[in-house]
Order: sequence, then structure tokens, then C-alpha cells
Amino acid sequence: MTDVKNVVLVHGGFVDGSGWRGVYDLLKADGYTVSVVQNQTLSLESDVETTRNVLDQQDGPAILVGHSYGGAVISEAGRHERVAGLVYIAAFAPDAGESVNTLIADPPPDAPVPPILPPQDGFLFLDRAKFAGSFAADLPADDAAFMADSQVPWGVDALGGAVSEPAWRSKPSWYLVAADDRMIPPPAQRAMSERAGSTVVEAPGSHSIYVSQPRVTADLIERAAQGALVEAAGAA
Repeated sequence: MTDVKNVVLVHGGFVDGSGWRGVYDLLKADGYTVSVVQNQTLSLESDVETTRNVLDQQDGPAILVGHSYGGAVISEAGRHERVAGLVYIAAFAPDAGESVNTLIADPPPDAPVPPILPPQDGFLFLDRAKFAGSFAADLPADDAAFMADSQVPWGVDALGGAVSEPAWRSKPSWYLVAADDRMIPPPAQRAMSERAGSTVVEAPGSHSIYVSQPRVTADLIERAAQGALVEAAGAA
């Protein structure tokens, strides 16, 4: 039996994998082999395929981590044989037949409304003027402005992609709830993590908690790497 030393990081919508840099640096310093998936966010199917291709390249068991929409990706891709555990960072955790669209379809009356603009040629963007307040309220203003101005178009088809059989039903999972999130309401995060049976950590932070609090994020991933080993030992 060996420790889980591989970590695969999956970004969400409107951003790319570069936001993981702080988490990446910490995990590498702690001895982990880290891969960062660069999804096109055009469709769930293509993003799952891209993620599985990265998992194919791992030399052993891996912890698969997803932020936001990346949670839908890892819920589907996480059934891969090399995935030892799942970590959701302020992420969607769909059940079978659910998509991001179905999970956001009926928000509570008091929930903040993400400033998503009407689709343009099949792609979504956030209102640049409101990006910081909704997505990155705890980041320096210059960093939030850069994220707003470097948005990755999020394909409408990706939001509609439904999960077939969520990996969290068969693999251990962990969840970081961002208590100040204005994109995915914290109560929704708590409900999804409870449904998935995840080990939950909650911390103050925006939807960009993986950027603003890389140590908290990395600590949970490392906890998952150790916990997945315990789960494997128990199963054996």
C-alpha cells in the first residue's frame, strides 16, 4: 500500500487552470505530483474526456479536485479507476440525471443572483463590472479585475450536460464550503455536500476561495489524500 501522491485539479466556468497556481505550489512543496486540467468548457462530455485523458497519464491513484462547474466534471470523470477520492471546492455535486442547469434552476428567494449576461453565440460571460463582487470579493482589486477581463467563454451546452452516475456514490469525497460565496449559495453547497456524504470543511471566502485561501484548499486536498488511503485500507 502506498500513499496517494497524485492530485488532478479541474477548474470551473469563466476561468482556466491558472487560478490553481497557489494550490499547485503548496502541494508540490509538500511532495505531491500535481496535474492541472485545461478544459474548454464547451460541453460536459468533452471536459470529462479531457479530464479522463489526464487521469490516464497518472502513475498511480489520484485525488481528483473540482471547483464550481469542475465539480460536475469530476462527478462524471471520477469513476475512473485511478481516482481514489474526490474533493469539491465550492463546487456543484450533481446526482444522476442532474446538470448545473438543474441545480441552479430554483434558487431560494434571498440567494444572490450571479451577474451572468444573456448568452452570446452559445456562450456565457459574467458582467465585468460585477465580477469582483460576485466571483472574487476577497481578492485584491487588481487580481479580480484581471480575472474579469480574462474570462473564458462558458458554453451553454456545458451547463446542460447531465451526470450519468456520480462518482461520489462509490468514492469518498471531501467538500470545502465557501461561506461568503455569491455564485453558489452556501446553503446549496452544504446541501450538496451532505447528500454526497462528503467530509466537510467550511471557511470564510468568496467563490474564488481556491485562489484567496490556497492553504485551506491544499490542506483539505492533503487530508483527502490521507483519508482516501484510510478508506482503501478499510475496504481491504
